[in-house]
Amino acid sequence: MARQIHKLTARGAESISEPGRHGDGGGLYLSISAEGRRRWVFLFTWNGKLREAGLGAAAKDGVSLKSARDKAAEGRKLVKEGVDPIAHWSRPDTVPTFGEIADSYIEAHESSWRNDKHAAQWKMTLKTYCEAIRKTPVNQIDTESVLSALKPLWSRAPETASRLRGRIEAVLDAAKAKGHIGRNEANPASWRGHLDKLLPRPSKLTRGHHAAMPYGEVPAFIADIRTREATAARALEFCILTATRSSEAMQARWQEIDLDAQTWTIPAERMKAGREHRVPLSARAVAILKGMKEAGGAYEYVFPGRRPKRPLSNMAFEMFLRRSKLAYTTHGFRSSFRDWAGNETNFPRELSEHSLAHVIGDKAEQAYRRSDALSRRRELMDTWARYCGGEAGANIVAMKRSA
Repeated sequence: MARQIHKLTARGAESISEPGRHGDGGGLYLSISAEGRRRWVFLFTWNGKLREAGLGAAAKDGVSLKSARDKAAEGRKLVKEGVDPIAHWSRPDTVPTFGEIADSYIEAHESSWRNDKHAAQWKMTLKTYCEAIRKTPVNQIDTESVLSALKPLWSRAPETASRLRGRIEAVLDAAKAKGHIGRNEANPASWRGHLDKLLPRPSKLTRGHHAAMPYGEVPAFIADIRTREATAARALEFCILTATRSSEAMQARWQEIDLDAQTWTIPAERMKAGREHRVPLSARAVAILKGMKEAGGAYEYVFPGRRPKRPLSNMAFEMFLRRSKLAYTTHGFRSSFRDWAGNETNFPRELSEHSLAHVIGDKAEQAYRRSDALSRRRELMDTWARYCGGEAGANIVAMKRSA
């Protein structure tokens, strides 16, 4: 039999004067203190403990019995849905948006992440790829909302999409912990048993390699970006000429550069392999650095972003390529360099691998790393720079020198 509710009447409640709790049923009580203070309270069990939520004064000009019953009914519904009524009723009238929760999540966890790049990736993905849902109240984010953010990336950039899904899931879990989402509500961004039924597994998607520009197109591309005045254009050309990773070029610091020796020493903590890497600088690379020095060499970073004390945004190169309507990635230019070196020159393969800062396999190849091979790599990178600059016969020179 269902528990009896609505035991009291409005007139009967007014006549009660004995101190204590007088039940109406369903967790609603008229509470009268020893001093005669009268108020409505809602009692409920939460995490195994009895809790009391005040519903207002039970006076002629206060909360009526009917209003107290309506509030108690709402409280019972919230408990059933896994929401703490006290937390729910004490929150602001407006539910925070997904963007607000995402920003607060990043702020709370940023100090524990391993580097600035990791934090920047969180910020970028939850801002750029979630733009359509950032202004949506977080308790209204459903499966379709999540899919609207994931689907445009899922086949094109599966690794990015998979990380984005995990980040959305973390943000929604944080919203649940704050009481903005019912405790018993399923997370619409969860993979197992939910999105895995709606999306193909990332491992089954065609992931391939980073889209690389055919090396035959590189000289024309370099000629084009040299007409651009943006810092991103200078940084991208420098990145291509040095065959480095985008983060290594974007975060280059003046203290790493020796213009007299024409070398750039990237410290181990900024290298993927965790080893210091010396990069021989071609004449064109040095010219780019000198130009940046004249423009703003007082800053720490060689290629400063909009805020001079910070480097370029980690999205700068990608956005530059998008505006150029090119379906290539910055990382792909490293493949362009490797293909050019293998197909058009007689430089040893391990030399180009060393120039790419790859961990070389066998002992014979590792000899190049032990000796640094800087002078030989300088010859290779000078030839690459001349090729990128459109100098006729650059490959022929390379083959003769390496023969």
